Amino acid sequence: MFVASTSVTIFDHLRVPYEIGVGRAEAGGIPVTTVGIARGSARPSLFWPDVGRTGNVRRGVFRLGEIVIPGSIAQESTLRRIAESIGGPWATEDPILDDSDHPVAWTRRSEDGDVLLPFDPNDVIAMHWSEGYRHLGPAAISNARSLAVGAYYRVRPAVPRGMQIALRRRLAKRQGRTRFPRWPFEDNLHDFFDWLLEMLTEAAGEPVPSIAPWPSGYRWAAVLTHDIDTRQGFDDIPLLREPERARGLRSSWNVVPQRYPIDEDTLVGLRAEGCEIGVHGLRHDGRDLGSERDLRSRIPAMQAAARRWGATGFRSPATQRRWAWMPELGFAYDSSYPDTDPYEPTPGGCCSYLPFFNRDMVELPITMPQDHTLFAILEQRDASVWLEKLDHLRRRGGMALMLTHPDYARDPRIRGGYEAVLDAIVDDPTGWRPLPREVERWWRRRHGSTIEARGDGWSIHGPAAQEGEIRYTAVGAKVDSPT
Repeated sequence: MFVASTSVTIFDHLRVPYEIGVGRAEAGGIPVTTVGIARGSARPSLFWPDVGRTGNVRRGVFRLGEIVIPGSIAQESTLRRIAESIGGPWATEDPILDDSDHPVAWTRRSEDGDVLLPFDPNDVIAMHWSEGYRHLGPAAISNARSLAVGAYYRVRPAVPRGMQIALRRRLAKRQGRTRFPRWPFEDNLHDFFDWLLEMLTEAAGEPVPSIAPWPSGYRWAAVLTHDIDTRQGFDDIPLLREPERARGLRSSWNVVPQRYPIDEDTLVGLRAEGCEIGVHGLRHDGRDLGSERDLRSRIPAMQAAARRWGATGFRSPATQRRWAWMPELGFAYDSSYPDTDPYEPTPGGCCSYLPFFNRDMVELPITMPQDHTLFAILEQRDASVWLEKLDHLRRRGGMALMLTHPDYARDPRIRGGYEAVLDAIVDDPTGWRPLPREVERWWRRRHGSTIEARGDGWSIHGPAAQEGEIRYTAVGAKVDSPT
């Protein structure tokens, strides 16, 4: 359907059909990406500067209407030069605003319908997934707040448990004030996808096909995961497993290899029930990703545990994460990134309720608020926040990935709330209920598949051909199924 001068992240992520043409393009001596219709068009319909190779940019966190745009915005002089090279005339349309609501650039449209963007959508998407926005501008998480969180976690081992909770509650009042990402709902990245797809649909003049996020027949997904932080948590596995078993549900249990005694027979029993075992760091001491040296020294022991347990997935303690290092762990998937969570030791989030790739590793975001945060820190009395987020993710067609801890499950609010969530999941036949490894494998099959034109329609080709489903945008409206 489309032809581009280089790879386009939204096409790859959503599996929109496109091909790469002759390579990188230039306009007025400035590197640009061009996207056009593969047939019936004399020239591309969409342009944007390659901000990674264009020096004349402004970096920060901006807005396009209600959509937050983190990353680099080309200066107006650069955009005028590109527009003049392509030919016009051009009219300015949507302004890009800074944190003071001052316009710093505009999208442009020519009389032929071509569109020039002042930012690189690939860069915007990467800034969300990698949390690059955390280092940009006042709308991001401030350095002072990050330093306060870091100081707390350095002294935590010497602080009594009751005082830890009191400090976390005080800290949470500051952490919860962040404007982006919002909590507990953050749709910004997916709203950005919708905005781009609307523009592309208008350019194509017909619905744009993509491969649906989930196998045919399912509109959303629910994934149950648990982190076992202590030996008490290991002993209390039944507190969370029994209500799952009663409803015929499976889950993943992330175990720390070198922190507490592990009853291997218990893990064998969980696997026999169809559950999954994952690796939860090495010692739960905050050092797995503390330095590259620590990481390299610990990978062999973590991988040995993974082989022993048949584990293909990883979650770091305290959701510690570094974008460039995660694929080096050697696991098929990671689940250390929240979609949005200002209350974690590393506050922020990837802003996605769908899986995505970090190089060859599949990232499965934690999209439901954590149990300890909700009930111990924010002192919620019931499951209302969980159920509201679950309903929101269901409406958006996303992945509701739960993270609960048997370590805290003696709290009746957590047990009762978890059972309420399980009831909401099991009663909805439109929801897929896979293990994390099944999501990862599906995402790879989907990624390895393409949509190809056949006669007067489209069909899926590749490993997802038998189970995949094609979704279409609607001309003149938002996508017919959330992305």
